[in-house]
Amino acid sequence: MGQLKIREVADRVILALKHSAATRARVSAPEHRGPQRNTLLPRHDGFLARARTLRRRLRSSIDSSVVIRSNRDRDPAS
Repeated sequence: MGQLKIREVADRVILALKHSAATRARVSAPEHRGPQRNTLLPRHDGFLARARTLRRRLRSSIDSSVVIRSNRDRDPAS
C-alpha cells in the first residue's frame, strides 16, 4: 500500500480527525483514511439504497408489458 502526505491541512480538521479517532477508541491513521476512502471509492451498499429509493419514487401504475405488446401488435414490421 502506498503512502500519501497531505500538506497545509487546517488545524481544526486535524483536531476533528484526532477527536473522531479518540471517541471511537481507534488509532488515528485508519481514522484518517476513512473519509478519503468513503468519499473517493464507490460503495455498493450506498448504490443499492439509492437504487431502491429511485425505484420507489419512479414506480408507475402502468404495466410496460401492455404498452410493449400493443406497440408490437400495431407495428406491421414486427
